[in-house]
Amino acid sequence: MEEETSPFIRFMHKLYYMFDTPVVFFRKNIVEANQKKYPWYHQQFRRVPTIDMCRQLDTACILEAHYQFKRERLVDNEILHILRERYEECVFNNINDKHLCQHMKKAYDGAVANYRSRYGDLGVKFNVRTAFMKQKHRMIWERRHGPIGSGRKETYAI
Repeated sequence: MEEETSPFIRFMHKLYYMFDTPVVFFRKNIVEANQKKYPWYHQQFRRVPTIDMCRQLDTACILEAHYQFKRERLVDNEILHILRERYEECVFNNINDKHLCQHMKKAYDGAVANYRSRYGDLGVKFNVRTAFMKQKHRMIWERRHGPIGSGRKETYAI
């Protein structure tokens, strides 16, 4: 059963709906209909050419490659942070059975080795050009001496 309301309350409801209805209509039919809905919660950057694809004096391309390199470094740093937290949590929860966490330890150690091979020894004022040169020098070293950490490459007699 509807309750009897006073004329003042009915007037206030009509006044409220007179201002609310156009706002709700505009929000639902124009604003929300034209919004881009993303399935992710962080900003997506477009991929730009890497430093080896840039021309020598193309400063805009080099700068974009540098910013992309810095973003990738931050992402790799966060991945290491997450892997380390997961491993430490596993060790804390399984204090008696540490062998249960060995797969997490291997994943973390592999990620650290990859991170150090890519970003290690770059210093504080790193840029994409020094990282590219480091990668080039590492490839030359591996071609001459074999993979790093494996000792000297066997010499073949001709």
